[in-house]
Amino acid sequence: MIGVKSTGDFGKTKTFLDKMLRRDIYKNLESYGQQGVAALAANTPRESGLTARSWGYKVIRSKNRVSIHWTNDHVNEGANIAVLIQYGHGTGNGGYVQGIDYINPAIRPIFERIAADIWRQVTA
Repeated sequence: MIGVKSTGDFGKTKTFLDKMLRRDIYKNLESYGQQGVAALAANTPRESGLTARSWGYKVIRSKNRVSIHWTNDHVNEGANIAVLIQYGHGTGNGGYVQGIDYINPAIRPIFERIAADIWRQVTA
């Protein structure tokens, strides 16, 4: 026979589950979205500055998920300029422009703040 014995209460577990049901841990995502836009704009290489000014974000909520999508709507001839800067691109005369990894270093501190904030909330 197998037996299970438990002592104490489930107060912390109940508090955590209540927060999850209310989705309280996601309340700061709008702020993080804005911080991400500022970081991306500040770190975008500038020629005209249009790509840096074209960052935005959306907080997308569904039944089982909440996410932040950062966007850049600077498009030229069907190509997203932020992506071309990040990953590089061919030129019209057969050359190649090397990409510059500016997105990952800009957004990494935001991801770290989000993770730390959510961890603090679920362990409080």
